[in-house]
Amino acid sequence: MAQFHFNNDELEYVVDGYYDAADFDDDPFREVESPRANNFDGVDTDFEDDFEASNPTTDTSALEARNGKDIQGIPWERLNFTRDKYRETRLKQYKNYENLSRPREEIEKDCLEVEKGKTFYDFQFNTRLVKSTIVHFQLRNLLWATSKHDVYLMQNYSLMHWSSLLRRGKEVLNVAKPIVPTIKRPGLSAQSLNRVQISTMAVKDNLMVAGGFHGELICKYLDEPGVAFCTNLTTDDNAITNTVDVFQSPNGSKRVIAANNDAKVRIFDAENFSCLNRFSYDWSVNNTSVSPDGKLLAVLGDSTECLIADAQSGKVAGNLKGHLDYSFASAWHPDGRILASGNQDTTCRLWDIRNLSQSLTVLKGNMGAIRALKFTSDGRFLAMAEPADFVHVFDTESGYVKCQEIDLFGEIAGISFSPDKESLFVGVADRTYGSLLEFNRRHYNQYLDSIF
Repeated sequence: MAQFHFNNDELEYVVDGYYDAADFDDDPFREVESPRANNFDGVDTDFEDDFEASNPTTDTSALEARNGKDIQGIPWERLNFTRDKYRETRLKQYKNYENLSRPREEIEKDCLEVEKGKTFYDFQFNTRLVKSTIVHFQLRNLLWATSKHDVYLMQNYSLMHWSSLLRRGKEVLNVAKPIVPTIKRPGLSAQSLNRVQISTMAVKDNLMVAGGFHGELICKYLDEPGVAFCTNLTTDDNAITNTVDVFQSPNGSKRVIAANNDAKVRIFDAENFSCLNRFSYDWSVNNTSVSPDGKLLAVLGDSTECLIADAQSGKVAGNLKGHLDYSFASAWHPDGRILASGNQDTTCRLWDIRNLSQSLTVLKGNMGAIRALKFTSDGRFLAMAEPADFVHVFDTESGYVKCQEIDLFGEIAGISFSPDKESLFVGVADRTYGSLLEFNRRHYNQYLDSIF
C-alpha cells in the first residue's frame, strides 16, 4: 500500500492516498473529490467551524434528542439543506474504496433481505469532550468499552478514558512522549519508542494493547503507571501493525496477538511479553481474531480468501471463499461456531466453522466497506460498522433478518459493546462533530426512559 502523510495540528495522520469518505461541506452538492490530497482536513467538517466542540453544551442527552435535537448536535436548522437531503446526496456521492475492481453485480442477490427500522439500542448520550481520531483509513478498531461506564479511545496522541457515569474524560497515556518499558530482562525485545501513531488497539482484562503505524507494539496495565512493554515488531518499510488483541489460550494463559503488513502474526505471553510464536502467510494480514475456546485463528488480509488456522501452530485448516476484495474485520460468535468477516466488497459474511464450503449468510452495508464487527457477549446482537455514517445492529435470534440502522454523519473510528451487553459505543472522527455516542440496550418488558 502506498502511504501518504497528512499534517494535522496535533497528529500526523496517515492514509493510503485515498480516503473513502465524502466530507461535510457548506455546499454538499458539489462533486466529491477523491483521492484526498494536500491536507488531512478533507475528512473533517467544513461548516460551523466556530462551533465550540469542547463546550459541554454541545453534548446531547436522550431527553434533548427526544425533544428534537440532532443526536450529534448538528444544527440543521441553520444550514441551507435538510438532514434528509444531505443523506440522499451522501448516498449518491460516496465512493467506496476498492483494492480489487471486480464485477459485483451478483453480490446483491446473495445478500439477505433484512427488516430495518428495529430498535435494540436506544440513544443515551453524545459527548464531544472526547473525540476519536483515525491514523489509517482502513483500520477502525480504535475504541473499546471495558464496562458500560468505561470507554477507551485514541484522540490524537492520547489514549483517553471516558467515564459515562461521571461524563468526564482523562488521558491514560500520551504516546507523543518518549515511552520507556518498565519490564526489562535479558532476551526480551523491549525497545523505547517515541511519537507513536496508534493504528489499532484493544483493551481487555486490565491490559491495553496498541499497535503503531511503523510496526510498534505497546502493552500497558491500566492499574499500573507507565508502559510494561513496548517494541518495534518489524523493521520493514511497510510495517504497520494492523490489528492487536488479547485472548486466552486453551490452558487459560493470557496471550497478546499482533498482525502486520509484513504478512506475519505474532503471539506473546501477556505476563512476561516473550514472543511465543510467529506465523507467516502469503499476504499482508489486516485482521485476526481468536475463537472463544482459544483453538482457532481467523486470518484476514490482502486476499479475497479468509483463513481458519490452528491458533497454536498457525497451520491453515480451512479457506473461506466468497468475498470479492480484501478483508479488514472479523468477530466470533460467543458459541464459537459462527465467524463473521467484513470486506471492502461492502458485505459481511457469516461462516459456520463446521462447514466452510460456503457462507451461511451475506449481510450488506449501505455504501461502504465493512470495517468493524462486534458480537454482544451473549451472542444476541452483531454490530457491523461501515467506514462512515452507518452502524447496523442485527438480531441473531431472528436469523439476522431484524436490523437496527444507526444513521449518523462522520467517519467511524470504532464500535464496542460493553461486556454486560447493556451499552453500545460508537466513536466518530470529525474535526467539529467528532464525538463518542452511547446507546443503551432496550428491555421491552422493563424499559425505563432516561430523563437525563
